[in-house]
Amino acid sequence: MKKLLFLLVVVVSWKTGLAQYRPVDQGSTVQFTIQNFGFDITGSFTGLHGSIIFDPANTANAHFDVDIDAKTVNTDNGLRDSHLRGESYFDVTKHPVIKLVSTKVAATDKKETFLFTGKLTIKNTTKDISFAFQPVQSGDGYVFKGSFKIKRKDFDVGGTSTISDELEVQLNIVAKKA
Repeated sequence: MKKLLFLLVVVVSWKTGLAQYRPVDQGSTVQFTIQNFGFDITGSFTGLHGSIIFDPANTANAHFDVDIDAKTVNTDNGLRDSHLRGESYFDVTKHPVIKLVSTKVAATDKKETFLFTGKLTIKNTTKDISFAFQPVQSGDGYVFKGSFKIKRKDFDVGGTSTISDELEVQLNIVAKKA
């Protein structure tokens, strides 16, 4: 089924003239900031995979289907990272990927800024999400920059603890022509 969907996306992309891109780790950053005991803790993920169809002049056909490897969570503290990979946080054994899929991409009133609307899935919990992003053309692809806030408890990540419920995710995704 996945192969059929991928083929359909490629055919639609070819017929509509939209370029297809793939996110790459080199040069990309997926970072988060959350407060713990009142201090900002930062971390990141790697392991980008997926496909992106994007043409700023034709957003009606734009589509993002991207995931990251949950086990790559990195806060520069090995003990904390092991804890985050565990059952009460990301549970990477049962839920190895974090997924972001668009349902709509639209231009905004602000020059070179677009609105991503879609679904974020963490630990088999999917929530609606919207955020502004800027595409910056780079060689034969783009760098997509944006950020959004989520509540970790909405995704059953970490129970009651000293960690804030709200965190911010900053995206700086390099996408190369597929």
